[in-house]
Amino acid sequence: MKEQYEIQAIAHIVTDFSSKFGIPRQSGLVEELEGKILFEPEYGTKEAVKGLEEFSHIWLIWGFSENRRENYSLTVRPPKLGGNTRKGVFSTRSPFRPNGMGLSCVRLEKIEFDEKERPILYVKGADLMNGTPIFDIKPYIPYSDCHPEAEGSFASVHQNDRIKVDIPEELERFVPEEKRPALYAVLEQDPRPAYQQDPERIYGFPFAGMEIRFRVKDDCLTVCEVKQESC
Repeated sequence: MKEQYEIQAIAHIVTDFSSKFGIPRQSGLVEELEGKILFEPEYGTKEAVKGLEEFSHIWLIWGFSENRRENYSLTVRPPKLGGNTRKGVFSTRSPFRPNGMGLSCVRLEKIEFDEKERPILYVKGADLMNGTPIFDIKPYIPYSDCHPEAEGSFASVHQNDRIKVDIPEELERFVPEEKRPALYAVLEQDPRPAYQQDPERIYGFPFAGMEIRFRVKDDCLTVCEVKQESC
């Protein structure tokens, strides 16, 4: 007989991504990405985060809120393998899982408190969509959490690859200066699904209130349109 557990969001995160497309595939890949964590009233106290400022990084345990579905498969097709090879779901970080939970390590930049003395965590390197529910927060402990000798199987293939990015000057001026480093870093990751290589296809995703549209040809990603995100 299956045991049932109740789990509640303790917070949610605010980021520049209002949709899934374009979000880095892992946390920490784009350190320039900023986010802030806002607590639910019953968890947002000074006591709850006392001592957390002594850590440089934290773990976020969160929910794939946009991937809810009745059914799931115990095998998935990782994009890293071109979308054609199946692996067991527990050997991947696919969002389509028996329990839709994610795990991300982010840098904790600072903790501030609002007018009601509720904590706000400012983080960098998050791979979460705006509004994602946070179920738990734990400190990252280097001596136990870091394993430099670990092997990453297929996930390590091309882990350092970057694509050339060209944002024409007449379009770059529409991007706020403080958002440009993060946008360039996101685009360098090549947000396209690994199995889509059509050089004529135009892709797009919302970022920081803008709609960014681009195409990729001859290993160069060129932004072809920047406009205000539709409401």
